[in-house]
Amino acid sequence: MKTKSIRRISLVVAAAFALQVSSAFADELTDKAKVLLNAGKGGDAFGLLEPAESVRAGEPEYDFLLGLAAMEAGQNTRAVFALERVLAVEPNNTRARAEIARAYLALGETQTAQQEFETVKRQGVPADVSMTIDRYIASIRRAEDQNQPSVTGYVEASLGYDTNVNIGPNRNSVAIPGFGNLPFELSKDSKANEDGFGALGAGVNLRTPIGGGYTLLAGLSGSSRGNFSKQQFDTYSGDLNVGVSRSAEQDVYTLMAQTGVHYVDDSRYRNYNGITGQWQRNLDARNQVGAFAQYSDLQYAEQDVRDAHRWVAGASFAHLYREGIMAFASAYFVAERPQHGHVGWLGFDGMGLRAGGRMNLDSQTVLFGGATFEYRSYNKEDPSFLNKRRDNQIGVLLGATRYLNKEWSVTPQLSLTYNESNTELNEYHRELVSVTIRREF
Repeated sequence: MKTKSIRRISLVVAAAFALQVSSAFADELTDKAKVLLNAGKGGDAFGLLEPAESVRAGEPEYDFLLGLAAMEAGQNTRAVFALERVLAVEPNNTRARAEIARAYLALGETQTAQQEFETVKRQGVPADVSMTIDRYIASIRRAEDQNQPSVTGYVEASLGYDTNVNIGPNRNSVAIPGFGNLPFELSKDSKANEDGFGALGAGVNLRTPIGGGYTLLAGLSGSSRGNFSKQQFDTYSGDLNVGVSRSAEQDVYTLMAQTGVHYVDDSRYRNYNGITGQWQRNLDARNQVGAFAQYSDLQYAEQDVRDAHRWVAGASFAHLYREGIMAFASAYFVAERPQHGHVGWLGFDGMGLRAGGRMNLDSQTVLFGGATFEYRSYNKEDPSFLNKRRDNQIGVLLGATRYLNKEWSVTPQLSLTYNESNTELNEYHRELVSVTIRREF
């Protein structure tokens, strides 16, 4: 199996077993190593423990900590040697056997890793640990399948309530400086409308390895959302992407062509065509960095004055903590330019920040959340509002996914958005709560 595929699995599942080392005796060296490991400083712990290996090899607690630290430092072969010494003395040490299975997994020895995980299950472990091991085994099988063509997909249904289905201003009137600062009453469809909704979505993804680390990718997805009473804001969309990825040691490069269409109230609202490039590198078992760039050509069916070229470029970082906690952050620049020169005030430059994370509450429940911020500075003075528009948009997302089994899940979530603007017409807030049931195949 490709080393890259294994490392990607390790980044997702490496924290499934928490660090729970019992102190059999007071020892300054091992005590310091435990503190470093609990602080997520595995490399420092390995540097502390390694010099004593020739003297202390054969001590189960020392070898166990050395094995953990070696994995954190990316020294998986050293981890196997250390953990084998533990098992030679304590063959029924399920924690050491689980960790050596993880080390074999990182080395690409998937069959050995699977055998070790299954041995742990036979030795008897709590139900939640057994389910975690099952996820390891499932991850191994998925990684092995990456060398074969595969088709995956999903269907989902949602129910929810949205306080601003049309993303309009939360006010009844707007004063427009370009018209003597007179207040203009907003129509009922122009201001914020709240309503309950139901939504359906489905998608399918194809993956075909073609050798040399290259893989062909394709995906098709669609969704529809119907409001209970505000049907004039019902939406439908479809997206298609085709591309190629290349895996090379620690790096994955992806290039995708994309196209999509969006409908509102049965009328085509907007379509887009674009291309996205992405690079990701797994620095070690717990840290990943990346960079991305995207170009889109936006075309509005009935408002061609809004047709635009859009560029986005940025960088990202993800870190996997112990206890099944993952955090990520990204920063990006965005620019949009109208395709018609006489509406320069519709173009803008901006920047954004995103941060979030997820944690395993238990063997079947994942909590997730995130926050976003985007600043947009428009390029020319708006002739109606007699100023250059400035927006600060903040978003918050909170939710949880409950896995009923390997195929079905339920996700309740809450989304909050607030857009602050120096033009009243573009200032709004939106609150959306929903529950989604999803079936993957």
